[in-house]
Amino acid sequence: MTDSIQDPDARVLLLGRPGCHLCDDARAVVAAVCAEMGVRWAERSIDDDPELRRRYGEQIPVTFVDGAQHDFWRVDADRLRRALTGGL
Repeated sequence: MTDSIQDPDARVLLLGRPGCHLCDDARAVVAAVCAEMGVRWAERSIDDDPELRRRYGEQIPVTFVDGAQHDFWRVDADRLRRALTGGL
């Protein structure tokens, strides 16, 4: 992942696009887990960056934790919690 897509204050980044039902599902899980754990998260649309669209277009939604790719297509709440507590 390039530094240009990471929000320095967010531990979790969700890449997706508008109108993506899997992205909507992932957003709900990420928002709930991050709120529960007091962790900041950010979201970016791959449609805003041709390189992101090329690189991740077939994998969205894609989640990153602390700058490293964590998951794609679906987000498991328990797995995300473990990643955020260092238990992965």
